[in-house]
Amino acid sequence: MKKIGIMTTGGDCSGLNTVIHRIYRGATLRGWQVIGILDGTDGLCTTPPRIIKFNKDTLPIENARLAGSFLHNGHAGALNFETAAATGKLPHFNKQLRKSLQELNLDALILIGGNGSISLAWRNREIYSGLQLVCIPKTIDMDIPLTDKTIGFNTAVQQLTSFCDQLMLTARSHHRWFITQTMGRDCGQLALNAGIAIGATAILIPEIKFDINSLVAHIKNAPTDYGIILVSEGVSLRGHSGKPADIISRKLTAAGITNRTAFPEHTQRVGDTTAADRILATRMADCALHAIENNETYVMTAINDCECKTVSLNEFFHAGSVNPDPNIPDIQTSDAYVSPDDPLLDIATDMGIYIGETK
Repeated sequence: MKKIGIMTTGGDCSGLNTVIHRIYRGATLRGWQVIGILDGTDGLCTTPPRIIKFNKDTLPIENARLAGSFLHNGHAGALNFETAAATGKLPHFNKQLRKSLQELNLDALILIGGNGSISLAWRNREIYSGLQLVCIPKTIDMDIPLTDKTIGFNTAVQQLTSFCDQLMLTARSHHRWFITQTMGRDCGQLALNAGIAIGATAILIPEIKFDINSLVAHIKNAPTDYGIILVSEGVSLRGHSGKPADIISRKLTAAGITNRTAFPEHTQRVGDTTAADRILATRMADCALHAIENNETYVMTAINDCECKTVSLNEFFHAGSVNPDPNIPDIQTSDAYVSPDDPLLDIATDMGIYIGETK
């Protein structure tokens, strides 16, 4: 009988509980034992490691739709790669992770994480030697290379769309513009997709440079005197510091354009998991279980051309833009961004949406 562990790391998002539930369901049908590791890597840094042994009542199916992670993703002061590096405990941290995983006597570990977590797993792969490591990509940022979809992204787009739908009503009532700042870090996928969904007047993302005067002119020439400008949090304006939405708001105010800022913040990371994300979570859980059956290791589940299969972590890592991790010395992270060939960019232009100066 195989013994597998599940761990969620990094930021939370909708869909984590769905994939946890589906892994447990598929594993028990195979006669396997399933444990959950609490608080990500922090749960492996105590003696004994903090775990939950799954049974049919641990995570009821009706709760699998809920946002967040039943296993938690850490807490303030949790010991992870970043905090260990900051406190000079990285060698001890790596040793403790390996020791705890050996004590748990796992045959396989399914790590559900973002591009940072998966990059770290590959760069520190010796920690997981002796067991099968299968990663499942989750993030609202959609910044993971080699997969067309990540768990949590669809729900985040829906959450942001619903938020902006309500803003649009008060915008119309008061003849004003709302500059809404989205999450997404250095990747503009969340802003781009939600912007297309709501019919934004402008979408500003980190991948495309824009001119503030062109933006002002576009707003002044818009067919309405209200609407929404979506600004990704990773956007920067030369010579300015602060939140992008605040900077742009001041520029519009100076140009005589009535506006307000709005920050949906963590509402983008919650909400009942959409059907699309539940289906994706189920497909990736099934793919991960098949990978364990096939004795695969150091792999990630991925959706490409509607097909769900595994790709090697080595291939994942080198397929993206490999950048130094700003918080962990000598560690790099593989990032994906909005491609210049993304069809949504052309669609935005065709719909009269201002997206910057390159299109």
